[in-house]
Amino acid sequence: MDLTLTEGDLSADWDEIQRGWDEQQAAYLPDREERFAAMLDVVEAVCGTKPRVLDLACGTGSITRRLLERLPDATSVALDLDPALLRIAERTFSGDSRVRIVAADLGIPGWQEVVREAVPGGEVDAVLTATALHWLPEERIGTLYGELAGVVRSGGVFVNADHMVDPGLPTVSERVDELRRIRREALYADSGVLSWDAWWSELRQHPELADAVAERDEVFSGSHSSESMPSVERHQEFLRAGGFAEVGVIWRGLTDAAVLGLR
Repeated sequence: MDLTLTEGDLSADWDEIQRGWDEQQAAYLPDREERFAAMLDVVEAVCGTKPRVLDLACGTGSITRRLLERLPDATSVALDLDPALLRIAERTFSGDSRVRIVAADLGIPGWQEVVREAVPGGEVDAVLTATALHWLPEERIGTLYGELAGVVRSGGVFVNADHMVDPGLPTVSERVDELRRIRREALYADSGVLSWDAWWSELRQHPELADAVAERDEVFSGSHSSESMPSVERHQEFLRAGGFAEVGVIWRGLTDAAVLGLR
């Protein structure tokens, strides 16, 4: 998809940019919508139809968009550090009083202060995040879970969906990941869906996003050199240690999973 504007365009088509992001993400995560649906099922079941949600490491606001489509009376605080993705989220939800966009670095203790300032009472009913926290070191993920326990109200939920392999299936997991890689490369070649790198290259040429992408490149310079991929069991250990009363898996998609902690 071409994200650039033609001469005479007054503003970007933010819905089209969101569609491009969804296509690019779905190439990596064929069951992406399934995990979102499972997460929102839990929120509706546990928190009702008017939840206050923290969309953690929100990116372009993918979870928030689906939350508001499902539950129009919900509210969301969408938090991220990425200047480019935050700008897309800001433009997408411009004028929507149900959404607050905030910037914070989850790698640094104290990030939750911006949430307390954005939410009356300082607590939310649910925290949702997907395919994002693996950029943090494993020990930081464990600490973050404890910090999140202070943000989620008693009886509320935290859900994290990410790449979480079953340690008992190393051979199968490796082969599944390879099969998905092959299918993804074929999708890039046959359908015109942009890869991660190609999508960002397009944004670097975009007149309303080029400066934000340049800022992003500076913010994340050298910080994404490695990924931590704790197992499902390790995530559950972190949640229990962090103070969540009930912990378990609400969704499994081959080598990905969604873990939940109930406060």
